[in-house]
Amino acid sequence: MCGIVGYIGSQPPVDFLIRGLRMLEYRGYDSAGVAVNDSNKKIRCVKTPGRIDVLDKLVQEQLQPLQAAGLNGVFSGIGHTRWATHGLPTKENAHPHISFDGAVAVVHNGVIENYQTVKNELQKKGIRFTTQTDTESITHLLAFYLKEEQAKEESKTLSAEDLILRVVNLTLSQLHGTYGLAILFRDYPDIMVGAKFGSPLIFGIGKGESFLTSDAATLAGYTDRIITLSDHEVVCFTASDYSLHHRDTGTVQPRIEVLDIDPSQVDKGGFEHYMLKEIFEQPEAVRNTLRGRFDYDSATAKFGGLNLSAAQLLSVQRIMMTACGTSWHASLVGEYQIEMLSRIPVEVEYASELRYRNPPLDKNTLLFALTQSGETADTLA
Repeated sequence: MCGIVGYIGSQPPVDFLIRGLRMLEYRGYDSAGVAVNDSNKKIRCVKTPGRIDVLDKLVQEQLQPLQAAGLNGVFSGIGHTRWATHGLPTKENAHPHISFDGAVAVVHNGVIENYQTVKNELQKKGIRFTTQTDTESITHLLAFYLKEEQAKEESKTLSAEDLILRVVNLTLSQLHGTYGLAILFRDYPDIMVGAKFGSPLIFGIGKGESFLTSDAATLAGYTDRIITLSDHEVVCFTASDYSLHHRDTGTVQPRIEVLDIDPSQVDKGGFEHYMLKEIFEQPEAVRNTLRGRFDYDSATAKFGGLNLSAAQLLSVQRIMMTACGTSWHASLVGEYQIEMLSRIPVEVEYASELRYRNPPLDKNTLLFALTQSGETADTLA
């Protein structure tokens, strides 16, 4: 349930980062932090356990005074809300994480399954770890490869972008698990990188500024042109330019989409918190979900996302739904509705249990996998 925001442009990033993190509060979190490149060519980081209100106060005190000039007129920063998985919700375990040499800052959504192996190898090289998180291993690995590549004679002929991409690809090749990453570099403050596998990540194209986020809603009011990254894709970008790369195929043609969200749709609308707003919005949300789905003339429904023909739907004899948490409870409601309307048997299974089973699923069984966040590890597996 973690959240990511990132910014490069001609404006100090703190306001966007804090606003974006506030809009991600609905996802649940226990700590938050931001990191920015300052005018002294140093990555400054502020993070804290607890609420974003606490972080905002610390940022105003510690980072705002450093944001007067940027570096050559360019500002860059990343932010994160964390839900503790590896390690307690402490200041040390909160994101962003800064590398051992201060050269790299990283925020990360997802789980790195082999982080202990990576950590052990880096510790053998004398790198000291200070947190309990899996993300710290990514940060130090990036810095280790960056230092190695910068020292090579052949790297001196590479552009900054090519060097960074080489370092990122070397790092990602060592990781097993899921990740949405935003990466900040001390030595290249005008370049930022986002990488995605199994965890949502969206790149926003502005006018003289660029954005990175795990939820497109944070971009409302800033830009309406976005690129939704696919698995194994890396976006390398500056304030005014970007390139998209795939692990297997190299540079890829971006798929630019139009973000159709009004800023008023994603604020609290006068309610005390997002949950209360969502409760009162439920009737309208259901109407919006069903709008355009019913064909009254033909007495049928249209579900374009299923990509199934009428004949295939008629052959369905059993439906299984798998999910975790909130999505599991929603599936239970769906079980009642679907059985009542279609008279087809429905089963609801915990994804955390189903992934380790081998249930009999024949060709006439329709399986729905539901996830509220888009990154529930058991459901994806």
